[in-house]
Amino acid sequence: MSLRKKIADSETFSRIVTGLFSGYIRFAHATSRWRREGFEPMDAALRAGEPVIFVVWHQRLMMAPFMFDNRLGPICSLTSAARAGRMVGVLLGRFGWENVAMSSNRRHVALSREVLRRMKQGISVGIAADGPRGPARVSSTVPLVWARSSGKRVFAVSFSANRVVEFPTWDRMWLPAPFSRGVMRCEEWTGSVPRKADDAELEALRLAFQAQLDAVTEATDREAGRPDQATISSAQG
Repeated sequence: MSLRKKIADSETFSRIVTGLFSGYIRFAHATSRWRREGFEPMDAALRAGEPVIFVVWHQRLMMAPFMFDNRLGPICSLTSAARAGRMVGVLLGRFGWENVAMSSNRRHVALSREVLRRMKQGISVGIAADGPRGPARVSSTVPLVWARSSGKRVFAVSFSANRVVEFPTWDRMWLPAPFSRGVMRCEEWTGSVPRKADDAELEALRLAFQAQLDAVTEATDREAGRPDQATISSAQG
């Protein structure tokens, strides 16, 4: 293994990088003006001790600690076991989130059992619908399958700001710039997944949920005074 990879994989390097990022995120949040919309149903569920399934696009993941109030209940994130995913897990851990790493060597059945076990313990689960590798804004069926297995409520969540820092990642990941104006929005997905849904039914539900998460995200962009990002992506494609 090269020295560069050893440094990148080291716990010390991870602590330094995530410490810098967490400090920036806290500073950007504290110096900006935020409007929260639609979080009352999710917050009420958490106060009642009911864990939820918290879903966001990977692009908007970095502000998750401020969109989910873990003073109301614990939450664990699902992140990739790859280097970048481990870094995100450590970063969220600095905000009090637990983490479950999704290893390519780990069977999906075993991972689902672990997630369901956490939810039975009263721990909410946070997931990027299109993570960890994309394609961007194409949702997996995972949140819906877990909703069917656990009976827990699913919430589509996003943020936007009038000024952001955009990273050159596969999904153009965002962080708000300091001293900006931002919006956070939450909507409950009210669909239900039949126990014996066939592939066509599951695909229709996936597309419906994807459209709702897109709508929530686009609403925050409009309210923050930004152009419609989905429209821009389509035009560029």
